[in-house]
Amino acid sequence: MTPSDAPQNRWSDLDRPPLNVPALRRGLLRPGGLWTALDVVAATGSTNSDLAGRAASLAEGTVLVAEEQTAGRGRLDRTWTAPARSGLFFSVYLKPGTVPVRRWGWLPLLAGVAAATGLARAAGVDMALKWPNDLLVTVPEDSDKVRPGETPSGQERKTGGILAERAGDGVVIGIGLNVSLRADELPAPTAASLALAGAVSTDRETLLRGVLRSLEHWYGQWRAADGDAAACGLQEAYAAGCATLGRTVRAQLPGGRTLTGEAVAIDGDGRLVLSSDDGLREPVSAGDIVHLRGAAGGLT
Repeated sequence: MTPSDAPQNRWSDLDRPPLNVPALRRGLLRPGGLWTALDVVAATGSTNSDLAGRAASLAEGTVLVAEEQTAGRGRLDRTWTAPARSGLFFSVYLKPGTVPVRRWGWLPLLAGVAAATGLARAAGVDMALKWPNDLLVTVPEDSDKVRPGETPSGQERKTGGILAERAGDGVVIGIGLNVSLRADELPAPTAASLALAGAVSTDRETLLRGVLRSLEHWYGQWRAADGDAAACGLQEAYAAGCATLGRTVRAQLPGGRTLTGEAVAIDGDGRLVLSSDDGLREPVSAGDIVHLRGAAGGLT
């Protein structure tokens, strides 16, 4: 028998048990539903890369979860790593079919709304969205003393991120989420976890089911509206939960250009609209956004 503290043993940290794959499949894979296949691997470099490499043979609704990612990727090729079973690291494959390709740019924002609303319900934590694809929570200065279910007041930090990329006839959407990381395990001072934000539950199966069911709902609404984010309520929901709106921000744009202004709207194409001091408005379709000052929003 392998000792419980042996390296690579999936039961070596009893506070972070492995996912129950049969239970997840029973709860998520159903006739007529979006999710068609679900697999969990012990470790991989990147679930996004794994699905993208097999996109030609994948059915829509394929889900791949990793207990540990060793080369997870975020925007701008940033890395995303965490201890095994300390978070949720998964990707899904979607094929929007007849939805005009010009509207596919809403998919990462859709995933953000779905993840934030699903987690708010399942974990009991107020979530906010940082445009275009970060999930934020509020963590107090002394985060180790937050009790489950307690609403913290303090620093706004990143607990998750979303990466979408075209693959085959569809899109791979990856979500990385810090669930049970302790303060001394955080990769950066600006990072957080659901546990440090006072989550009432850090059960990863509950959280994964909540996010995937919410994603199925929002994706179904969006497809039924032919990708029209305003018609299906997605544009309004994103704006309501976006902590970037109403703030002065600095946008570091592709090509080295920098733009500073107040974030005033999310337009019909999912772009962030900035208003400068002289009243000019400029939509930003891609870039690294830094919150400078202002009020925060949230989804509960």
